Amino acid sequence: MKKSFMPQFENIDQLFDHQLEGLKWAVAHAYNGSPFYKKQFEAAGVTPSDITSLDDLIRLPFTTGNDLKEGYPLPLLSVPEKDVVRIHASSGTTGKRKVLSYTQKDLDVWFDMFARCYEMAGLTNEDRVQIAVGYGVWTAGMGFQLGCERLGAMAIPVGPGNIDMQCQFLVDMQTTVFCCTASMALLMAEEVNSRGIKDQINLKKIILGSERCSSAMRAKIKDLLGLEDMFDITGMTELYGPGTGLDCHKHEGIHYWADKYILEILDPDTLKPVEDGEIGEMVVTTLCKEAAPLVRYRTRDLTRKISNPCSCGNILPMHDKIMGRSDDMIILRGVNIYPGQIDEVLSTIAEVGSEYQLHLEREGDGKDYMTIKAEAQQGIDVNNTSEIKNKIKKIVKAKIMVSCDAQICAYGELPRFAGKAQRIFDNRS
Repeated sequence: MKKSFMPQFENIDQLFDHQLEGLKWAVAHAYNGSPFYKKQFEAAGVTPSDITSLDDLIRLPFTTGNDLKEGYPLPLLSVPEKDVVRIHASSGTTGKRKVLSYTQKDLDVWFDMFARCYEMAGLTNEDRVQIAVGYGVWTAGMGFQLGCERLGAMAIPVGPGNIDMQCQFLVDMQTTVFCCTASMALLMAEEVNSRGIKDQINLKKIILGSERCSSAMRAKIKDLLGLEDMFDITGMTELYGPGTGLDCHKHEGIHYWADKYILEILDPDTLKPVEDGEIGEMVVTTLCKEAAPLVRYRTRDLTRKISNPCSCGNILPMHDKIMGRSDDMIILRGVNIYPGQIDEVLSTIAEVGSEYQLHLEREGDGKDYMTIKAEAQQGIDVNNTSEIKNKIKKIVKAKIMVSCDAQICAYGELPRFAGKAQRIFDNRS
């Protein structure tokens, strides 16, 4: 009988009971194993015996990215160093990296979660999975590969970039699943068509991670490659790595693995829970992580909880796609703008393509101005775009409550990226 990596809870109450037992263990483990956490808990006036219900979660102190950097090289360590079998690090570009330690059990949990993602996407051991993300100290490549092997599918670990090899393996290996960033997926979709090899490949699904993907971009990629389906995968180095959630074939939200961590959505300023359906910061608490447990860790990622159960029938809860980061939020003339909101607005305009740039300038009058530079859909005459510009300005004003200017360029004019795309250009001094 085929092994399933899905948790077997009969109802949501069983899941909550499981979470409470995990929370009690995690707090005791962190308190007894980590001098950092013991000091934090004592300062907050809480001990492991105080945790008797899930409501007691709010008594626990927050953990931040700075705590990880200040604890370098092995922050939050809650087991003896001899029990650490691997480390991974974040892709930070300034200062010390955030390094996370793993025990063998941590790795087993991570790879099981990742295999669960593949299972939810409908993969089997007959699939051939081409992995086009970074390897090395980053969690991406290792997670995608070992999760694939845990499922029993064939891994094709090409890594990022190297378009010629990617295309060759798509043809020669008859790859069925491609794992990459959204920007890489668009680049590959356009390359496959420009090289005339679409009828020579067998690609059925793409799993996207690491960056936001607008509805327009998803539609373009799916159309160019003739895909059956596309999926968004979530995760971060601090929380094992990628593989902590996935949207199922219904695409009603991201199912997150609530048997492995508790998710809170809080106002990033007040650190209080937001109303249902409102955007807030993801705060996570791990339930079985040994080497570097997370207690109310502020991820800085912005999303919203989805309270309605998924029509697929899976009881695991959902959150919306990642809208951006609280520290990437743009403030323009007193209005808070999340990058994901721009994605959503442009995706509602049929004439606009999947690529865009957001330019912020401060003029001589001291005021800030925003210009959205967007590609037109393929085949649209860019010499006659006044109607498209007006649509962008009108909808941005109505949906985001801020004025902007718009520029339309030809399809393919904006740069493509094998990694994450740069779309925000803040030139304000």
